[in-house]
Amino acid sequence: MRAYHLEAFGDIDGIVLREGGGREGGDAPEPVGPTGIVIRLHTASLNRRDLMILHERYPLPAVPGVVPLSDGAGEVVAVGEAVTRFAVGDRVSCAYFPRWRSGRITPDTVDQPGCTLDGMLAEYAVLDEQWAVRVPDHLTWEEAATLPCAGVTAWNALTGGEPLLPGQTVLTLGTGPVSLFAVQFAKLLGCRVVSTTSSEEKAERLRALGADAVVDYTRDPEWGVQVRELTGGLGADLVVETGGPETIGQSVRASALYAQIALLITGSARESGIEIPHAVYASSLATIRRVFVGSRAQFEDMNLAVTAHGLRPVIGRVHPFEEAHAAYRGYAKDAPFGKVVIRMGS
Repeated sequence: MRAYHLEAFGDIDGIVLREGGGREGGDAPEPVGPTGIVIRLHTASLNRRDLMILHERYPLPAVPGVVPLSDGAGEVVAVGEAVTRFAVGDRVSCAYFPRWRSGRITPDTVDQPGCTLDGMLAEYAVLDEQWAVRVPDHLTWEEAATLPCAGVTAWNALTGGEPLLPGQTVLTLGTGPVSLFAVQFAKLLGCRVVSTTSSEEKAERLRALGADAVVDYTRDPEWGVQVRELTGGLGADLVVETGGPETIGQSVRASALYAQIALLITGSARESGIEIPHAVYASSLATIRRVFVGSRAQFEDMNLAVTAHGLRPVIGRVHPFEEAHAAYRGYAKDAPFGKVVIRMGS
């Protein structure tokens, strides 16, 4: 077995490929305990949080030597004697918060693969059966690897607050993976989607994905006003706020009177805080709800919707396992339209 390990922070070269099944080496792993399972990973995918962890800007400190990446997908190849949720051959992924099953997150459930637990940038992963989630059968391995972080985050943003009704308007910002998933999920929920972007090429791709209207924020810094005009002066009923300090003011401007703003964790405590000018804040009665990925139950609910509608995640680039450093560098330099995926084998 081969696995990458985060040996040193601050530089991609600190991610080192090792032969062997764990930090101490060895052969392919066995299940740990009676409810353990072993997954032969086929793919993994990158998220912005993985760069933050590498550069020590993530809110949760990573364990030195940890296997990176929270997102991956593969097949079960071994199970412990008491496993009941899975069988050999099942297609699975790992929940972003493996110990958060449902309801509200609690302080004892914040462990994450690729940070405080070994992650998915390896040929095998050893999990407890309660940490794993079946992935939709119609998805390729590359598509399945995109779901745990960006997919669940977008699903939680749209479904984790007040009910979002068909015909309501959802505003998404930019073309990051969460925003792309949000466009797709909003459409399958029967909503109208307004998206922002920075180029006509990306605008066309957003329209092809399902966006009903696209606003170029580079042409109009006050794009919140344009969003209102596109909604007949009413504003968006839900904003998936992925920009943070740079966009929150315009997001509030673009919001309907009693809108929901799903505010994602977008940076570290070292970065500038979110400030909303009084005139902007006073113009709205919107509710701001923080979103930090989601629970295993939300992952499973999302997969039901993905299966029912035949939804296919957007893939930007695929790299071989041996070129994980190139995947990191390309993602850091110029994140593509869609997810960056690493394939373990042919």
